[in-house]
Amino acid sequence: MSKPLDYENLNENVKKCQYAVRGELYLRASELQKEGKKIIFTNVGNPHALGQKPLTFPRQVVIALCQAPFLLDDPNVGLVFPADTIARAKHYLSLTSGGLGAYSDSRGIPGIRKEVAEFIERRDGYPSDPELIFLTDGASKGVMQILNAIIRSDRDGILVPVPQYPLYSATISLLGGSLVPYYLEETANWGLDIVNLRQSVAQARSQGKTVRAMVIINPGNPTGQCLSEANLKEVLKFCYENNLVLLGDEVYQQNIYQDERPFISARKVLMDMGGPISKELQLVSFHTVSKGYWGECGQRGGYFEMTNVSPKTVEEIYKVASISLSPNVPGQIFLGLMVSPPKPGDISYERFVRESKGVLESLRRRAQIMTDGFNSCRNVVCNFTEGAMYSFPQIRLPPKAIEAAKKAGKVPDVFYCLKLLEATGISTVPGSGFGQKDGVFHLRTTILPAEEDMPAIMASFKKFNDDFMEQYEDYRGYSRM
Repeated sequence: MSKPLDYENLNENVKKCQYAVRGELYLRASELQKEGKKIIFTNVGNPHALGQKPLTFPRQVVIALCQAPFLLDDPNVGLVFPADTIARAKHYLSLTSGGLGAYSDSRGIPGIRKEVAEFIERRDGYPSDPELIFLTDGASKGVMQILNAIIRSDRDGILVPVPQYPLYSATISLLGGSLVPYYLEETANWGLDIVNLRQSVAQARSQGKTVRAMVIINPGNPTGQCLSEANLKEVLKFCYENNLVLLGDEVYQQNIYQDERPFISARKVLMDMGGPISKELQLVSFHTVSKGYWGECGQRGGYFEMTNVSPKTVEEIYKVASISLSPNVPGQIFLGLMVSPPKPGDISYERFVRESKGVLESLRRRAQIMTDGFNSCRNVVCNFTEGAMYSFPQIRLPPKAIEAAKKAGKVPDVFYCLKLLEATGISTVPGSGFGQKDGVFHLRTTILPAEEDMPAIMASFKKFNDDFMEQYEDYRGYSRM
């Protein structure tokens, strides 16, 4: 007898949903690891899994003192923990309704939402309303909540950059909406072209779709570019003219590896523009403790802030958030500490600055090592990683390799990445998992492996790539780069 949870009876949207970051390559890497092969998991932006050390201050406050509040009653606590960590732990425990084991408000602890609003005001120079800020289990949950509110049917389209982070394609599929791609231009350092945006919207409308929102990822994932203020103004004007909600995925705002284009939030640019657009354009911005120099992916702390969204809509989003009762409380406190870190004069300040600067400076060096390494390889070209945590090199696969992939029943870049995994243990994500132009192939890797391991990893990649190209290049009809 056919049963409800048999594969053929599942929700079709579940079956259509694809998430390449934990897809075929990751599953094969996990199998090889069980067989004893050393695997370097560069498929996901998971800093601590690749050796990044946790920052001391938040671990002292949350993991030690807030999770074990009886330590605060120990007469010797001041001998073990700095006074400012003790004070912050007491502060956050006083904001809860019974410690970390108790549910919070479904929007998050009010006092922490106030700290997030104060952080946004310091960053952007404009006040932020805590009532329009929801704390979430990582930014991903917030993205899913907002897309769930926007998508009504398969006729509703969401503009998403291609290449894109698969969270968007997977969630849009799961919710039964339509992804409307707009292509970033690799030869212009993954720049965003307004003409291309207009063409994407026009094409979607000609197919009977209603385009309702646009996603930007700034800095880019997987592409690593940083949007300029001028580019953001163009995007905001475009959304205003086309009556689109702008979803600003800004989770990598601390991860900047060049000085020409510092991070600037979509909200700040919107407010700077003034006039009707600043009061009417709907914007939802996302941030998290999982990235930056914190890298606390497993803590699942994040938020979204809504701008120019009506009170009735906020009530409906609150209602849906209430189904899950509460975002996790330790993650909320991590978020509070991220937006309100130690200040000059605090006992923990110098150590916190030393640790956080050390992480960012190392990431900047690793971004350069990886870019230079890829660009030294035959038939590989890679733009510099301006921000975020990834390199996204283009692999110019020879026709014989493409033919071999077809015979193996694989997409060409999946074929290449599987061969790379088997030969070196480096687990990446094929570019096809993020979307790319036809006939162009990429892979995504994080820049997160330990700095001291980077030269060996890039040497291993180069040797594999040289051998691969040697095997598949046809010198009569395909030229080397």
